[in-house]
Amino acid sequence: MRMKDKVVLVTGGAAGIGKATALRFAGEGARVVICDVNEAVGQETVKLLGKGASFYKVNVASREDVQKWIDDVVAKYGRVDVIINNAGVLRDGQLVKFKDGQMTGQMSEADFDLVISVNLKGVFNCTQAVSPVMIKQGGGVILNASSVVGLDANFGQTNYVATKFGVIGMTKVWARELGRYKVRVNAVAPGFISTEMVTSMPEKVLEGMKSRTPLGRLGDPSDIANAYLFLASDEASFITGEVLRVDGGIVVGT
Repeated sequence: MRMKDKVVLVTGGAAGIGKATALRFAGEGARVVICDVNEAVGQETVKLLGKGASFYKVNVASREDVQKWIDDVVAKYGRVDVIINNAGVLRDGQLVKFKDGQMTGQMSEADFDLVISVNLKGVFNCTQAVSPVMIKQGGGVILNASSVVGLDANFGQTNYVATKFGVIGMTKVWARELGRYKVRVNAVAPGFISTEMVTSMPEKVLEGMKSRTPLGRLGDPSDIANAYLFLASDEASFITGEVLRVDGGIVVGT
């Protein structure tokens, strides 16, 4: 019960890594609050989280949505001990595609803007909204979802990689700015994880992921949830400004 009675917020908490994280913290005694844009799935997930859990429909790219969410949570629970900025989207595509000397495609501006707005601005919005709460209460923990591609880059992911590099940069800045208020800020960089999105890929692609991972398997969402739990706990009380890779040893692009 390392999180007993702690108020823990998880963005993108309806499914995948977010859901596994919410369940893990609930199992450690936390009062878990999840948000997601998928209301139907979010309502199903919150039923699994036990007494004191809540679901909110929130678009993290909207500052208005986020501020209202945080205000409501503080009014209901009185504090925020941990926020896990997990919400994210993918819209992959090459910068430009050429065939026979002619450009045949490129990443659209809409796809670039969407990924930036959710994966980068969303993390900024949530952290900026929750930081004053943590400062006034005397401390807290902010955990951000980066990725191994935020460290190693990856083909066809200009927008996604930019956000995950950016999250690492913001994590380090906030660790410096907020440390004086006893607020710790860290990031987790998952590798290939067997979420619903990943496991729906063709078997050939999945086998390729496994073969490039030294431990020979995809990660489980619980592997990431365990990393978040450690970083949120008092066991990590002297860790801030760090990026923890949870990737089975992979180096993307090799």
